[in-house]
Amino acid sequence: MAFVVTFFILFIFWVFMSGQLDWWHLSWGVLSCTLVAAISHDFLFKHIKSKGMMKEGVLFIAYVPWLLYQIVRANIYIAYLALHPKMPHLIDPHIIKFKTTLKKDLARVTFANSITLTPGTITVLIKDDHFFVHAIDTKVAESLPGAMEQRIAGIYRED
Repeated sequence: MAFVVTFFILFIFWVFMSGQLDWWHLSWGVLSCTLVAAISHDFLFKHIKSKGMMKEGVLFIAYVPWLLYQIVRANIYIAYLALHPKMPHLIDPHIIKFKTTLKKDLARVTFANSITLTPGTITVLIKDDHFFVHAIDTKVAESLPGAMEQRIAGIYRED
């Protein structure tokens, strides 16, 4: 079951990124995704029972549009900061430390990657239950952990 879910995640990503729907590209996509899924399916779904795996996959796919929206919002905010005449006074980079409620490794990795994908923040370190995140200013720092952590906790049933 883990192989099938991994394959479909990879293949959907392949089709989305390639943008090619002809038989040549799709066949290479199937071949490549089959090979990668065969090698790595146990990395993504190491300790997940097959019953909950599909639900987590669906919830994660539903999370992606929300994450993309957050990335767009953050890009607009970073552009505002960069183009503002008082930019040197608005940017206040620093590293914040906060405790996470997430327990599963996959949930923590998803959270760390989501933070890093969002412009203005970079996950620097995860140590025990603490995240160390570089934030471009105070407004961005105050938004962490926030709704992103709650949504990820919902995906991996850590509510």
